[in-house]
Amino acid sequence: MDCGSSPQWQRLKILIVKLSSLGDVVHAMPAVQDIRAALPEAQIDWVVERAFAPLVQRCEGIGRVIPCDQRRWRYAVFSSSTRQEWRTFRAELGAYGYDAVIDLQGLTKSALVAWLAQCVPGGHKYALANQTEGAAWEAPTRWVADRAVPIEPHVHAVARSRELCARALGYRLPAHQRYGLTARMDGVRDAAQTVAFVHGTSREDKFWPEEYWLALGQQLIGAGLAVGLPHGSDAEQARSERIALALGPHARVWPRLDLGALTDRLSGCAGVVGVDSGLSHIAVALDLPHVQIYNFDTAWRTGPVGCARQLSVCAQPTPTVEAVWQAWQQVRAAQ
Repeated sequence: MDCGSSPQWQRLKILIVKLSSLGDVVHAMPAVQDIRAALPEAQIDWVVERAFAPLVQRCEGIGRVIPCDQRRWRYAVFSSSTRQEWRTFRAELGAYGYDAVIDLQGLTKSALVAWLAQCVPGGHKYALANQTEGAAWEAPTRWVADRAVPIEPHVHAVARSRELCARALGYRLPAHQRYGLTARMDGVRDAAQTVAFVHGTSREDKFWPEEYWLALGQQLIGAGLAVGLPHGSDAEQARSERIALALGPHARVWPRLDLGALTDRLSGCAGVVGVDSGLSHIAVALDLPHVQIYNFDTAWRTGPVGCARQLSVCAQPTPTVEAVWQAWQQVRAAQ
């Protein structure tokens, strides 16, 4: 599809299918901004897991956000509520025909959504033709696609989505990437001198030791900053409370917030230090001073790139407090 040479393609209806996880959703946002730059009149809709919908709603250029509950439905496939919700989802998904349906997920669950989506006459469905290093990929995504797009296997997660969309829609990639993630600042007034600690992750091998967080917090507080402690589960809340208790009055446990409100609160911070997790990737998308902690060398695929305000620190079994502190001083100096 060569969109750049014909005015009619400026009015494309495009459906992005990227359901989860949080970091993957964030990594897909620059592709949306590329589409907007190449096709400013295009309508871009997005199918995403419901929990991530408040975040996608803050992505510039998105029209409809179509929430999906596949994660929950698979645990109650035959219940009456699941059947009703599935019918509602299919009706909302089928409300429009699309010129291009682009499966950026590359999994069976996203292939199912792409299969259900409707194309207008002459429209096409696009997907990844191959697996890339470190990323999951399942063959049904290719079977559903009218056009499977091959991608260089050794590629950053952001670049993979950008390249897939550019090749599908026929435009040249912009030299610079932007996420287009916007925040709503109403009522966010208490975070300007706060560094958020994103200590939570779904994988134990990504954790940074709790005593390291305490030592880093003491250094930040000694430098005149405060510490904010978000959480998304009971275990993360308990860890936040332990860290706050040990650090004293300059550390505050945040209330549990949905992703939209949490994005808003993060956006007002002096910066973020976090493990490799979805919230850390939100910090990157917000262009905050940020240090991302890796216990193994996957930063080339998911970490911040090309910005002095954002650094990854990698070491095994885990980076030292001093290494993270030095990286924090570098990102602060680059503001």
